[in-house]
Amino acid sequence: MAAAVVRGGAAGWRRWHGRVMVCSRAMASKTPVGFIGLGNMGNPMAKNLVKHGYPVIAYDVFPEACKEFQDLGAQVTDSPADVAEKADRIITMLPSSPNAIEVYTGANGILKKVKKGSLLIDSSTIDPAVSKELAKAVEKMGAVFMDAPVSGGVGAARAGNLTFMVGGVEQEFNAAKELLTCMGSNVVYCGEVGTGQAAKICNNMLLAISMIGTAEAMNLGIRLGLDPKLLAKILNMSSGRCWSSDTYNPVPGVMEGVPSANNYQGGFGTTLMAKDLGLAQISATNTKTPVPLGSQAHQIYRMMCAKGYALKDFSAVFQFLREEETL
Repeated sequence: MAAAVVRGGAAGWRRWHGRVMVCSRAMASKTPVGFIGLGNMGNPMAKNLVKHGYPVIAYDVFPEACKEFQDLGAQVTDSPADVAEKADRIITMLPSSPNAIEVYTGANGILKKVKKGSLLIDSSTIDPAVSKELAKAVEKMGAVFMDAPVSGGVGAARAGNLTFMVGGVEQEFNAAKELLTCMGSNVVYCGEVGTGQAAKICNNMLLAISMIGTAEAMNLGIRLGLDPKLLAKILNMSSGRCWSSDTYNPVPGVMEGVPSANNYQGGFGTTLMAKDLGLAQISATNTKTPVPLGSQAHQIYRMMCAKGYALKDFSAVFQFLREEETL
């Protein structure tokens, strides 16, 4: 039976007659954790690690993003490689596949100084095929890679109740879960590397479709003379109810504390939704899977990006549809 990786303050492989030596994870629990990517999602996620007592070793391509963590007592480094030199557990939260490839395999990437036995958790939403390639590269260095994209948005990241969809070696899941439960309320093992990404892009494709459907229904109802709050109430007690209608309604004035109540600022950007729908399209093409509504959603969000909505929350599709009479 293959020996699993055991991590402590110093990374390494420990074997004893083909069996894993007993090593308490609790002893390692407060050793430093590297965090790379301190943007809208990474910032609150890393803060939750700090709140749980983990010393954080931070890096972001924009140095100003790190200043807040210096003030919290985190150690800030100059490159992903420097993070890998100082920590044997690293979480990355990056915008896209090219960013992830650069952070892991670039000239100053993690793999330049990664220690054997390190656990590398990527919470970016990227192409499942890229996750698999990164896992192979990491494995060659004697370390472990897991994909663990998230659902829940910035609000859930702040509250520490994200959902993590994890792909990788099952024997390492509990080691990853120890860290991920500091940032999320649901940590689900999906299977081999890439299955976390697969679950995430399926979820976001459905989310985009349901948000567009909610926006269309609300727009039609309003034009037929219905009060938007009344219509939302009826939808949410009827069979049309969905997360986009009852938790994240896209119509201004219907709900408080959501982007539609704040000129669609914050939340999950239209650019990111378009990117995730693009990943779904690539996967659909590779697997010869028909996704007609997913394709239409991708086109709508790409049009939104081209017409000034790129930085607005994806629920701004309601406003976009109100303005685009010819669609």
